[in-house]
Amino acid sequence: HIREVDAVAYVLRCFEDGDVTHVEGSVDPIRDAETVETELMLADLDSLEKRLVAAQKKAKGGDKESIALIALMEPIAAALRDGKPARTAIPADQAEAARRLQLLTSKPVLYVCNVEEASAASGNAHSERVADRAAVEGARVVIVSAAIEAEVSQLPPEERGEFLDGLGLHDSGLDRVIRAGYDL
Repeated sequence: HIREVDAVAYVLRCFEDGDVTHVEGSVDPIRDAETVETELMLADLDSLEKRLVAAQKKAKGGDKESIALIALMEPIAAALRDGKPARTAIPADQAEAARRLQLLTSKPVLYVCNVEEASAASGNAHSERVADRAAVEGARVVIVSAAIEAEVSQLPPEERGEFLDGLGLHDSGLDRVIRAGYDL
C-alpha cells in the first residue's frame, strides 16, 4: 500500500557503533538513501512502462485522455531511465495528474537521521551530509536518536519534558517527525 502514502520517510542510520553491524559493512546514509531510491525508481519505471503500453494502444484509436497521459508519462519514464526520481520530471501544472499515477518517487521525501544520543540536539557529520542532499532536493530533514526515543517511551508522561530538557531537546524526535510531515 506504499503507493497510497502522501510522502516517503527515509530513516537513515547516521551513527557509528561497532556493536551494531551494517549490512554494507560501513555507515553511509547517502549510499543507503540512494539504494532505496533506486529500488523505488525501478518499481516506478516498471509501473509506468506497463501503463504506457496500454495508453499507447488507446491513443492509436484517438483517445484524447490517453494522448494526454502519454505526454505526461513519457518524460517521467525518461527521467527514471536516467536515474532521476519522477518528481524531477513533473511540471508544476501537471502535479495533480501525476499524483494520480501514484509513483513512489513523485512523493515528497522526509529524511529521518537516526543519530547517537550525544548528537540528538545538533546532529553529526553524517546527518550534515544528509541535510546537504536534502537542501539540493528541497526535502526536509529531522534528526532523532532512536535510543533516546526508546527511553522517552518508557517514562511517565509528566517526566518526559524534564528528561528531554536535560538533553538539550525541546520535544521528542517523534513529535519533530510528525511536525515535519505536516509541512510536506
